[in-house]
Amino acid sequence: MSEFQTTILETDRLLFRRLVLDDLDALFALYRDKETRQYFPDGTLTYEETKEELEWFLKGHPEHPELGLWATILKETNQFIGRCGLLPWTIEGRAEVEVAYLLDKKYWRQGLGTEAAQAILHYAFEQLHLSRLICMVDPDNQASAKVAKNLGMTLEKEMVDETGPFLLFSISKPLE
Repeated sequence: MSEFQTTILETDRLLFRRLVLDDLDALFALYRDKETRQYFPDGTLTYEETKEELEWFLKGHPEHPELGLWATILKETNQFIGRCGLLPWTIEGRAEVEVAYLLDKKYWRQGLGTEAAQAILHYAFEQLHLSRLICMVDPDNQASAKVAKNLGMTLEKEMVDETGPFLLFSISKPLE
């Protein structure tokens, strides 16, 4: 498959494409880093756990193949710098879709998280015609909460699930 066929969307600085098996080493470098994964309930992942997750995403969600996590590439260097996308969840019996973003710590504080999340939000509303999006954020993760707020999301509620407490931010598609 050519790079063009796998491209989902792009911004001024970023390209989002479907993950491929060749992304495993770069994804593992991201997932094994304690600082990068500090706000994830399952913490860092082993190589095998990373491979299992990647293989799951390669198959696509059985009910929502248009959703998933995508390789996030810095266009300037063509380098894999993260994985971002849209994840389906069921929260309190309601189907939700999360704007998910995780970038290598070398690329933090450059506005790339907000750039990625804004592009994904626009794609979800305009291309996929979703009417509502969420972000689930660890209460201590100020940077991620800032990205959610930059998207125009508001804090809907504080929640706790089997992995611990989180903040639920949400936004509904504006009426046209």
